[in-house]
Amino acid sequence: MIELDAIDVSYGNIQVIWDLDLHVSEDDTVVSIVGPNGAGKSTLLRVMSGLHPVSDGRVSAWDADAATLNPTEIVERGFVHVSEERNLFGDMTVRENLEMGAYTHRNSLDDTMQEVFELFPILEERSDQLAKSMSGGQQQMLAIGRGLMAQPTILALDEPSEGLAPQITDRVFGKIEEISEEVTVLLVEQHVNRALNMAERAYLLENGRVVREDTGTGLLESDHVKDAYL
Repeated sequence: MIELDAIDVSYGNIQVIWDLDLHVSEDDTVVSIVGPNGAGKSTLLRVMSGLHPVSDGRVSAWDADAATLNPTEIVERGFVHVSEERNLFGDMTVRENLEMGAYTHRNSLDDTMQEVFELFPILEERSDQLAKSMSGGQQQMLAIGRGLMAQPTILALDEPSEGLAPQITDRVFGKIEEISEEVTVLLVEQHVNRALNMAERAYLLENGRVVREDTGTGLLESDHVKDAYL
């Protein structure tokens, strides 16, 4: 569904991604991208979302050249990116935030919202509460729920555990596992052990390059990952 073929990515004159290949297929459940801060993980999600151009190589989205698609069209094709910053509308209610997520699928808004409420009951309980008044864990659930309102085929999650207490992180990752039963999850996460345990396939990214691709278990068992990240 998404394929990066030998891409280079730069910010101005500073190159951050080199000759990188990556793919996410319809058969995947969870694909994790792990690596240190500054490796380029979040940049990859921005590239796939159409928010940042490549300087060389090709990005394909459902066999179309992603360079010809704007971010809205990429969402419509099924790729939805929940950023690390969450980017909630703080002065809008939970329900209004969810409605904003469904702008490409207005006809099925009510049915999709009910599915989100079944996954995250707290969002239904707090549906009239302003997003900015919610706890960090609740805001993360709202951000993921808003992403699901766009009915993605691939849900890309950037650091979903950022700023969360361990107990809340456990709850969020439990929900991500539930989501992966229906939707392919592309996961960028600093908690390497957790991300790889969940992953069917995984990429280790260092200094803007993929240094290894394997199953999640395969990466967990590699000496390099054990020494550097566990």
